[in-house]
Amino acid sequence: MTRRIPVVATIVVAVAVAVMISLGFWQLQRARWKDGLISQYAHADRLPPITFPTMPTRSDELPLFRHATGVCLRPVRQRAVAGENLSGEPGYSHIVDCSTGAEGPGMSVEVGWSKDPNAKVNWSGGPVSGIIVPDRLTQLRLVAATAPAGLEPSAPASVHSIPNNHRSYALQWFAFAAVALVIYALAVRRKLKEDPK
Repeated sequence: MTRRIPVVATIVVAVAVAVMISLGFWQLQRARWKDGLISQYAHADRLPPITFPTMPTRSDELPLFRHATGVCLRPVRQRAVAGENLSGEPGYSHIVDCSTGAEGPGMSVEVGWSKDPNAKVNWSGGPVSGIIVPDRLTQLRLVAATAPAGLEPSAPASVHSIPNNHRSYALQWFAFAAVALVIYALAVRRKLKEDPK
C-alpha cells in the first residue's frame, strides 16, 4: 500500500493556520491604528478647550485628554472608582453623574479624590473645567481641575495608561499557527511511519 497524507485533516489544519495568520496581520493593523490614536491623544493638551459634554459618533473621534469646560445643572448620582491624587497616592476618585438639561446627554464629572470610598461629596454642580478622560460607564468624564471641600484634586488618567497590546496578540496568533503546523507535521509523520508499505 502507498502512504497517504490525511486529506480532511490537512484541509482543516490549513484553514485554521490561514485564519490564525490572518488574525495576526489584523492585530498588526490594529497596533498601527492604536499608535496613531495614542499620538493624537498625546497632542490633545495643546488644542484649545472644548465644551463638554460632547457626543462624537465614532470611538476614534472621542476628544480624550482635551481641556474642556461644562455645566452640571443637577447631580443625579455619585460613584467612586479606584484613582490617584496629584501626588500619585492611591485611593478613590469620586464621580458625579449630572443632568445637563432636558435634551442634553448628561455628563460625568470626577470632582475629586479621597482615601475613603464613602466620602461625602459636597458639590451641587455648576460650571466646571478640567480634562476629558475615558470612563467605563459613560464613555467620557471630565476630571475637574479643582476639588470641593473635603476632597483633593484627582490626577487625570495619563495617555500612557492606554494599552496597545496588539503586537503581542499578533505574535500569539503567529505562534499558534506555528505550533499547529508543528503538531500537524509530527502527527502526519507518525501516521506515515505506522502505515504499512
